[in-house]
Amino acid sequence: MGKGEFAVKRLLVIVWGLGISWWLAAPCAAAPAYGTRLPEKRHLVVGGQTHAVRNRDLEDARGEMSSLQHFLLLSFGITDWLSLDLKGGAGDIEQDPPGGSLPADNGNKIEYPAFVGGGYGFRVRLYNDERVKAVFGFQHISIHPYSVFIGNTKNKAVLDDWQFSLLGSYDLKWLTPYAGAKWSRMDYLHWEEDFRKRKQSDLDKSAGLVVGMDIPFGRRMWLNAEGQFLDSQAVAVSVNYQF
Repeated sequence: MGKGEFAVKRLLVIVWGLGISWWLAAPCAAAPAYGTRLPEKRHLVVGGQTHAVRNRDLEDARGEMSSLQHFLLLSFGITDWLSLDLKGGAGDIEQDPPGGSLPADNGNKIEYPAFVGGGYGFRVRLYNDERVKAVFGFQHISIHPYSVFIGNTKNKAVLDDWQFSLLGSYDLKWLTPYAGAKWSRMDYLHWEEDFRKRKQSDLDKSAGLVVGMDIPFGRRMWLNAEGQFLDSQAVAVSVNYQF
């Protein structure tokens, strides 16, 4: 296979993978699981990520929550089998009331403009073969957008996202697909003036599946694309480089 043909094939796989990830996300939302590629011991991976959360159901028919987030990613290899994952950036929140006759938050759809956000987590490699890997991970994201006024009432919001995942992957050299299971919870913390309400995501939809892939561009750089489904609606894309 020539270099030109290989490049075209890789591009088609990227487009196909992003489309499939978004389609799978149409029934899913939680923090990205990062995949099974960990940084080498005492090496740093730097990346840029966009994470789109679509229509996460809240408990007790309290409507839905969406968010668009952009992060700088930092992952450090503490050992060959353990990584520390950090992220910082910005994100917004949109909270939609339910469609029935008794909407939450007085029936207002609230859009909070993007402001600061960040997160942390870790991944542990449980199994490592030449081509097959298994990784357990924990990730947390917190988004703090700008407050907004509805009439004369100040509305403030925070998004708290928690996730545990177990993933397995198979290395095809030019593509590493992975899949696994996850448990997630996303909370919407809402203040009307000084009155605070915490609304959890629907706990009946906390278990879900993750599918994704890593596409290498040389030995140190790769693209990650991931979709999540069954529990929420989310897709994440990142470009990463290991130093």
